[in-house]
Amino acid sequence: MWTLWALLQRSDHRGVKTAQHILSLFKNSQKPFSSRNISTVACQPLFGSPSSVLVSSRRAVSAGSNLFSVRWFADLPSYSILKMPSLSPTMKQGNIIDWKKKEGDKLSPGDVIADIETDKATMEFECQDEGYLAKILLKEGTQDVPIGKPVAIIVEDEEDVSAFKDVDPSQFLSEGASGSAAQQPTQQQTASQQQEKEEKKPQEAVSAARPPSSQTAAPQTKAQSQERDRTFASPYAKKLAYEKSIDISKVSASGPSGRVLASDVLSSSSEAQVTSEAVSSSAAYTDIKLSNMRKTIAERLLESKQTIPHYYLTATCRIDKLLQIREQMNSKAKNGEYKISINDFIIKACAVALQKVPEVNSQWLGNAIRRFYTVDISVAVETDSGLITPIVKDADRKGLRDISEEMKQLASKARENRLVPTEYIGGTFTVSNLGMFGVDQFSAIINPPQAAILAVGTSKKTVLPGHNGEVVVGNTLTVTMSCDHRVVDGAVGARWLKTFKDIIEKPINMLL
Repeated sequence: MWTLWALLQRSDHRGVKTAQHILSLFKNSQKPFSSRNISTVACQPLFGSPSSVLVSSRRAVSAGSNLFSVRWFADLPSYSILKMPSLSPTMKQGNIIDWKKKEGDKLSPGDVIADIETDKATMEFECQDEGYLAKILLKEGTQDVPIGKPVAIIVEDEEDVSAFKDVDPSQFLSEGASGSAAQQPTQQQTASQQQEKEEKKPQEAVSAARPPSSQTAAPQTKAQSQERDRTFASPYAKKLAYEKSIDISKVSASGPSGRVLASDVLSSSSEAQVTSEAVSSSAAYTDIKLSNMRKTIAERLLESKQTIPHYYLTATCRIDKLLQIREQMNSKAKNGEYKISINDFIIKACAVALQKVPEVNSQWLGNAIRRFYTVDISVAVETDSGLITPIVKDADRKGLRDISEEMKQLASKARENRLVPTEYIGGTFTVSNLGMFGVDQFSAIINPPQAAILAVGTSKKTVLPGHNGEVVVGNTLTVTMSCDHRVVDGAVGARWLKTFKDIIEKPINMLL
């Protein structure tokens, strides 16, 4: 027990140490504890006389001025911990919508344990092994659960379930989070030490850094110029100002020789916050909590605009023949068995154009450009949580009717949050259509790692020149292509857009 004794002597003023560290000492001890099945250990401060802690479930020892009790949670049966799974390649954390199983229920491979909201959709969390659900560690509605965090305990035998009835879930949750939490105090201590070191420098040291001759001999104009160009501040104060977006030159200095200290920055930040709250308190507003989908959208779009060199190409297409063919095709539908939209024609036209100009059907890998043989069109669909892009796979090989039916199904599943990862992850090109909202023209942000996206505006009647100089009225559609210049050169992008325009204006080209 000398190892445990040394640990207790190093405990903090409350006498609390994490169970993980104690367990690690037992595992690495030269004397194995084979006679006792230790599941967890709690180290707690006790107050009072030694006689008050002499109970069978505890071992009391003295460390300094405090009494400590080491309690053994012995004889817990063997168990396995069920952790938050990664249900999509882009998932970092998930929300527990509801539990489909209760504590004590039997589990079989393939059983749905819970519904998990990922960054894209609500997915079913399926069990992989047989057993019994002994303990639910996180309740329904728990949000932002990181991948790998314990969520439940499973045992093999039904009679072992009762052993976990009164077990505190926090002891299992802390084990899953100990890796990231252990470094935080060290970082805080380092920052605090740095601040104290910078702010406690004596005034003499600051004065000694500048020779007297240099202080008096410098012309006044030069001193004024230096004062304007440079603000003396401690490194930690500069770091705080940068993190809080504060202009350090406007912060009132309280340090020696006009030096800005960290406390000055924090004081300035507090004043700005009070002012901001005073201004905003007069306005009515609602803070909407970010969903996982909205967080992912924000991250990916920011990454796209910051890392992808966008350029834009715009063309106006005449769609009179397309509208005529669409009307003829829909008129042949019996009892409304299908209804082809303009967007279905656009998806098909994009797929055919990608076949003819395959350089656009590519993506940037950093050390290579990957060109795809298949044409999978991602289509932006609006949902309550944000935009999602279900994929029409092999669009170049499908007819307009097949594309229309598949898009209706995908859009319906997207709005009901029922898409599976294979239906929205991937894609080689994206179409974003805002024409139904009356938008004439817009530029879309590329959906990484794709190399291009087509933004489609609304169709409208426009006055156009005829063949013999007469003026005619025609239906036009304006599209804007956003390209990744690392993959798609300007001439290549222009060639693809011309090919797309030829197909839209003469829909028969879709069949060639």
